[in-house]
Amino acid sequence: MKHLLGIRQLEREEIEAILRQAEAFKEVLERPIKKVPTLRGKTVVNLFFEPSTRTKLSFEMAAKRLSADTVSISKSMSSIEKGEDLIDTVKNIKAMKTDCFVIRHPATGAAHMIARYTGCPVINAGDGINEHPTQALLDCFTIKEHFGGFKGLRIAILGDIFHSRVAHSDIMALKKLGAECVVAGPGTMLPPHIEVLGAKVEYSVKKAVKGADCIICLRIQRERQGGIPLFPSVREYANFFGLYPEVLEFAKEQAVIMHPGPINRGVELDPQLADSSRSLILDQVTAGVAVRMAVLMMLLSARETL
Repeated sequence: MKHLLGIRQLEREEIEAILRQAEAFKEVLERPIKKVPTLRGKTVVNLFFEPSTRTKLSFEMAAKRLSADTVSISKSMSSIEKGEDLIDTVKNIKAMKTDCFVIRHPATGAAHMIARYTGCPVINAGDGINEHPTQALLDCFTIKEHFGGFKGLRIAILGDIFHSRVAHSDIMALKKLGAECVVAGPGTMLPPHIEVLGAKVEYSVKKAVKGADCIICLRIQRERQGGIPLFPSVREYANFFGLYPEVLEFAKEQAVIMHPGPINRGVELDPQLADSSRSLILDQVTAGVAVRMAVLMMLLSARETL
């Protein structure tokens, strides 16, 4: 594994290896001194050209927990604002002896393009409406920690499936690990041929969550919809596609709730459910640091043997 560009490129065994390594690193995060010298002397550059809280911060913390040096650059801080090409920006940063790039970009395929022009590992932290592989890995880690495995699990993913790179990566990862995936949302937010990824489609949220072990809620991705109205109103969306107590009753009695964040409370998810004992949302955030530590370690350690 030279890069982590998407779940599509990973075999099941590679996903399982990352999850095992993340288990070891989660134990590190419980120690009084939450640091190991694994990547001492390495430099990780975070290129985030879209707003981010959890992903950006957890990549920074993951690198620092591994004793790597980190540099974070946003679009407004880069010469791209002056008209410089993205590839030229990356080549110049690489010339400063960078060891790894973490890239988030609104253009689908941006991480793949950068990987072609740099000799160091590239991690896709979200590209357009394509993929968000480390979010899928941390979601899988959270599910495995709670349930012990994936066989026989029914996972319902609700909301804006079309514009969600998280949904695309989650479906592929969960199917490879043996779980059943079902998606539901407005017809205008369901991509054509989503079944190709391995998901069953329902147009009713109650049908989608029926018998579900885990429900993943997604926010409305307004920034990727091009200003085109895809539903009549937020209130109507919440009434028909939000997860509320009366909808959760259709799931299994011990079903858990997840959300990649940020949450739009009262729209896709009831505030009380978000803060309830059935919510694993903060567990996902904790898992994000451990999983990203595992990915950084496995990619940068692999470079030593090339």
